[in-house]
Parts: sequence; structure tokens; C-alpha cells
Amino acid sequence: MDRIWKPSVTVAAIIERDGRFLLVEEETSDGLRFNQPAGHLDEGESLVHACARETLEETAHVFRPTELVGVYQIRIAARDVTYLRFAFAGELLGVDETRELDQGIVRTVWLTPAEIEASAGRHRSPFVVQCVKDFQAGRRYPLELIHHIP
Repeated sequence: MDRIWKPSVTVAAIIERDGRFLLVEEETSDGLRFNQPAGHLDEGESLVHACARETLEETAHVFRPTELVGVYQIRIAARDVTYLRFAFAGELLGVDETRELDQGIVRTVWLTPAEIEASAGRHRSPFVVQCVKDFQAGRRYPLELIHHIP
């Protein structure tokens, strides 16, 4: 029987405040890396809910996605995995200062686009820079593009 190929679906929050973007520094198998607040879609979960949940878990910020920035695909041959990333813009509704960050998250940082580009060698994926560029270019799509049928 042939192997059934399935991509790994992830979500990411593109959060800008005063010209800086919220990133997390996280432990990976390749060492410490920067990424947007991001993670995997859980079974039965909507993409929008997954993005809000992952942002809260990784940054302690309450995030409400309001627009889709883009959909990104990359194949990592060395790991035999293809990722599909759905990146969302939205609004921060607060922060829970008492909340512990997810295991593996070292800290949150606010970086300028120039700082993000300068640190590209430490990014979890090329999506980090591309998502910021797309956000800065004004790419926003209504959430009505996404239909979740539970």
C-alpha cells in the first residue's frame, strides 16, 4: 500500500505594535530560533482558534485574529515534511502576566523589520521574514475566505 502524504498544518500570528513585531525565541533541535507565535492545528480546531490559542500559550498575549495575511508552503526534505502555514493579523486584547509560557519558549521579543531580517540565520523558517514582508505590503484577506465546518 502506498504511503498517504499529509502536510503539517500550522498557524502563526503576525502582531505589530509601534513598528515592532512580536516574536518568540524557542528551543528547537537546531538550537535557539526566532519565530512568530505559531504552532500546529489540533484535531477538530478551527485555524482562527488555533492561532489565538497558540499565541496565548507561547506569549501570554490574548490575540484575536481578524485577517488572513497569507498561506505559505515549504517542503523540508531533510525531515520529510511539508508545512502549510496560515498566518493571521489581528489585535492584542491584553496580556496575562501570571501565565507561564509553553515549554521550549525562552522569551518573547519585539523586533523591528530590520532586526528580523538581520537575524534571519536564527529563524525557525523562511516564513518569518516573508510573513512580515507580506504584512508590511498590506496583504490582508477577510476571514470569510476560511470556512470551518465542525
